[in-house]
Parts: sequence; structure tokens; C-alpha cells
Amino acid sequence: MQKSTENGDSSSAEHFTDKSWSLAADGAELRFPTEDCFGVYLEIQRYEGDTRDGQFHGEGVASYEGRHLYKGMFSKGFMEGLGVLECANRHKYEGEFVRNTPMGQGAFTWPDGSAYTGEVHSGKRHGTGTYTCPKQDVSYTGQWHQGKKHGKGTMFFNNEKSSWYKGDWVMNSREGSGERRYRSGDTYSGGWKNNTRHGEGTMIWVSPGQRYVGKWEHGVQHGLGKHIWILKNSSGTHYFQSPHYIGNFFKGQRHGQGSFYYAGGAIYKGGWRNNMKHGQGKFTTKDGRILEVEFVDDKVATARSADGLTVSEGGLFVGDDMAVNIEYLLEKIPERNHKTELRHVKSVVWRHRTELRLIYGFYCRLGRSPDDSLLMSRLQFWRLLKDCSIHAHELTLTQIDSFIGGEASVAEIHSPFTTVHLRELLSCLVVVAYYIYHEDMMSQRHLLASCFSKLLTDDILPNARKVKGFLFRQPEFAVEALKYTERCWEVFETFCGVYMPHRDDRIMTFRHLMLMFKHLRLLDDQLTSTRLMKIITAERVDPPCVGLEITFLEFFEVLVGCAEVKCLQVSETPEEDQVLLRSDNKSTDNLPEETDDVNGHSQLTGKVTSENVETGEMKGQDEHISPPAEHEARLHEDVHSKRKSQTHLLLQFQLFLEHHLFPADALYK
Repeated sequence: MQKSTENGDSSSAEHFTDKSWSLAADGAELRFPTEDCFGVYLEIQRYEGDTRDGQFHGEGVASYEGRHLYKGMFSKGFMEGLGVLECANRHKYEGEFVRNTPMGQGAFTWPDGSAYTGEVHSGKRHGTGTYTCPKQDVSYTGQWHQGKKHGKGTMFFNNEKSSWYKGDWVMNSREGSGERRYRSGDTYSGGWKNNTRHGEGTMIWVSPGQRYVGKWEHGVQHGLGKHIWILKNSSGTHYFQSPHYIGNFFKGQRHGQGSFYYAGGAIYKGGWRNNMKHGQGKFTTKDGRILEVEFVDDKVATARSADGLTVSEGGLFVGDDMAVNIEYLLEKIPERNHKTELRHVKSVVWRHRTELRLIYGFYCRLGRSPDDSLLMSRLQFWRLLKDCSIHAHELTLTQIDSFIGGEASVAEIHSPFTTVHLRELLSCLVVVAYYIYHEDMMSQRHLLASCFSKLLTDDILPNARKVKGFLFRQPEFAVEALKYTERCWEVFETFCGVYMPHRDDRIMTFRHLMLMFKHLRLLDDQLTSTRLMKIITAERVDPPCVGLEITFLEFFEVLVGCAEVKCLQVSETPEEDQVLLRSDNKSTDNLPEETDDVNGHSQLTGKVTSENVETGEMKGQDEHISPPAEHEARLHEDVHSKRKSQTHLLLQFQLFLEHHLFPADALYK
């Protein structure tokens, strides 16, 4: 496994520092006049200063045997109050004394230039204070106990303060909970024991782009954990899915039972040895087929499908990606009908395979640069469902998320960053179809297939690719706007926790969204509560219900809509921008898609435009044929108008986020 080359757990700087403290302070704390740094009894050779009743009292200077010197206050013969004690070996203490003992606030300095300033008890660093060692570029600020770093404290390992540890200490050792940043930029946050990573913790390696969350023992991954390889595209943003491993580790390596999730969608669950797949396991291909496999040192020994056929190693990663998994629904019908129902559902998929692939590919491209991985995100999945008005069937997107959540964690079910493969989309549509139409189709012989077919013919095929809403209607705008997704997701998560603290998943309602705008003081003469309500309900086909739960897509699109209203001054033509629900077709052309028809011929499926937020319309390519010169001029004008409109909209959105939402959120926190 990846390990930091700069863990600092046994660095020479720390050893030198600890040794210096031991020599200068831990074993040689200053107690005068009874002991010097080596425990020898000292006698006063000379005193100059105030006396009372034959005793040193007031301000004075005392010279001790061995050329030690004290300047400061005395009381009844004792060093008492503020003073400076200089040893012959160039050790020095300046601060408060109580009956000959450094006690209270003070400062130690040592011959090597290291120093301590802070609380002192019985001649030792005790309480809160700061130690610096210029020669080793080391400093520590925090709690002390009997001369040892103990309690909470922060240690820096270089002058630039780019390498540090913040957390718990036990008698000079990092122990408990703490965060470590290394010179490389790598970070670790979690448990520590005897100066090494130990217990639960998270390590992030910046340069390789990896993250581990899980158990540690003696500085390495050991026990149950999750290791993620973070992939980025050319724009620097993260792909929606990165390969990751969840399972057992042994002395820093994948070892034991574990699952590996590939970026392409394949999954291996089974045995591991020394970082390699080894032993029996199950391999789920990207098309949903489940294979019984045996690995030997990362090589496939045997692989058999459910029907007993042998599969080659290369065959694990290829195949039909439209296999549906509806085991959950099959439990709702008699077992004797399972095979027949599944066969007829697959028949519906096969019958509409071309259209379904086109729809999936279209939504994968929404808001994406051309080099992005063409896997559908949940954000795009939600947009597909809303375009097809699935929410009009008394189903919210959050309910649909719960239906298809499966084994996903609570955090993943409603996350906009999770991926939806084609087979998962198809499986979801079958489930959604059952919940919408099963009561109407009870008389049909093949219930699941009938429901699925009705959903496709009535809802999906007529409406898909007619993009609605505020976010995706302008492609270039969507690409730039989605760069704010992570930041806006943080705001969304924050207020989900505020308004629904009893829920583990991240959910809020429209009412909560309106409260958020009120609490953040985002409403004004332009963005009134009435206008906000119109934006929120722009896509609702039924009477508005502010108690409905919403997903992050609905939250994000409301932000886009509000930006147009609240930040009108950005536009050069404000009178055109005052229309909340735009009707300018030239500014809402969506992505043309190059596809193959059933006969294998290349065809252009047409441009998707939104007449306004609520409706969409497919424009055919041969709807109107203009003369070449007129067509070219009109095309140039359209492109210029669209780019200008998208630039204005993006500036409005950026202004709303950077100058209104984000500052208000920071102030609220």
C-alpha cells in the first residue's frame, strides 16, 4: 500500500529535540540555591542588594559557587518574585520564583539556542507553553506535564510550518487523537500510539491521489479499511466514481477478505494476499453478470458463470451492459413466475435498447466536458426523472433514491456524486414502473414487464432529452456552474443537519429551503418570498406542497433560478433578463447528439430546447430550410447570442454564490 516517505515518526529532528529537552530540562531542572544543573549543593559566595533583619530581602544580585548568577527579587532569604538565573553552563531561566524554585510564568533558554516560554512548576515546564529549537526548525506550543509534552499541543517540524502535528500527547509521545501534515502535503487524521499512526484514521496522499480510511497499527494499515484511488480529468475535477477497495488489511497490504470496485463498474469480492487477488471470490462484470472465480497471485485460475460455462479472464470486463437486477421486485410475485417475469422484462429492454442507450448517453453528457468519463451521475439521473415528470406520479426523487438504494450507505443514497450505470438505470426504471403502475396492471399476465413497458411508452420515451429546469438548459453554463457542486453540497449538508438533525441521510424539504434563505438573509426587494416560491415550484405540475422532500438537484437549480433574479445588474440588457422563466430558444439550445440508428447509419438526433423551465420541445433538423447565406448569417447570430446569454447567466450565478450565499453561510456557521 502507499505509505508516506516522510512520516516523521522517527525523524532526527524529534530525537534531537527530545534529547535536548532531557539534557537541558528533564534531568537538569533548575532548583537554586540547593542544586545546580548537576545536583551539586551550592553556596552563596557574594551578595549585593537589599536586606531586612539580616536576610536577603528586596532586589539583589547573588553569585553562587561554580559561577552561577541570580539577579532579581528576594524575600526572607529566598529567591522570590521576578528574577533571572544564569548557570555557568549557559542555561538560563527568567521569570517567577517561589522559595528558590522557578514557579509560575517564565522562560528557559539553553546553549543550543532552544527556548521555552510559558508556565513553570517546581522548575519544570508544566502547564501551557511554547518551546522552539532554531537549529532543528522545531517548535511546540501546548500543554506540558513535569517537563514532558502532555495533553493537547501543536508541533511544527520546519520553519515554513508546512509540516506539523496537532493533537494529543502523552509524556513526549504522540498518543491519542491528532492530525499530522507532512512536508509532501500528505495528511493523516486519527489515532496515535507511541508516535505512530494507530487505531482509526484517515490518510490522504496528495501526489498519487489516494485516500485510506480505516484501521492502523504501528504506522501502517492493519484491519478493516477503505482505500480510494482518486481519478481526475483534464479540467482538474474529480470523476464521479474512482476505483476503491473495502476490506481487510494486514501490515499495510490488502490481505484477507475484501471487495474492489473498478471505475468501469466491475466488482470483485473475495480473497486477497499480499495486495493481490488470491483465492475464491465473486466477480460482477460491468454488465451485471456474476461469476464464480478463483485467483492465484492476481491471475484468474478459473471463472464460471451461473450456467456453469467457463469464462476467459478478458471476458470478466466485457459483455452486455443492459442486464437488469430486479430480485427485490421478484419477491413480490409468486416464485413460479420469476423466470417468466424476468424474461419478459428483458424482452422489453431489448425491444427499446436503441432508444434507451441514446437516452443514457445524452444525460451522461449533460454538464460535462468532452473528456469526462461517460458514466451517469445521480445528478443527471435526477434530471432525467424530472424531465419525464416521474415526480408527477406522487413519487419524490428522494423516495425513488430509497427504492433503489440497495446496499449503498446512507451517505451515498442521496449524494449527487454517485454513479448510475446503464444497467442500474434500467433496473431503477423497472422498480419505479412497478410502484407507479402495479395497481393499474394487476390484470396483466406479466406484471413487471407490463408496468415497465407502460412507463417507457407513456413517460420516458416521449419526454426524455427535452431538458427542463434551470441548470442544464445551457450546456456551457452547466459545465462551469457544476464546478461549484462540492461547495454547494457542503451548504446543503449543513442545513439538512440543522433542520432534520434526527435523519442520518441528507434530506430537506422545500419549507426548509425557504427557511434557509430567510436565516441567511438572502431575501430582499428583488428576491422576495413570493418570487422564491415561484422558482421552487417552477416544475411542479400539481399544487405546491412545501413539505415535500427534495434532492440536491432541486436545491441547486433553485440557487441558479435565484441568481437570475437577485443579480440582474450583471447583465448588459437587464430588461431582457427580468423574465424569470425564459422563452429565448436561441439561448437554450442543448447538446446535439451523434448516434447510430438501428441500421447502423449515422444520424443527428436533433437539438433539445426548453421553451421555458416547464416544457421542452424537440426541433427537427429539416423543420425549415433557409437559403445558404441567410442560414449562415442566422447561425452566426444565434451562436453569438447564446454565448452572450450564457456568459451573463454564469456571472449572475457566480456573483450570487461568491457575494451572497457563501459569505452568509460562513457567517451563519
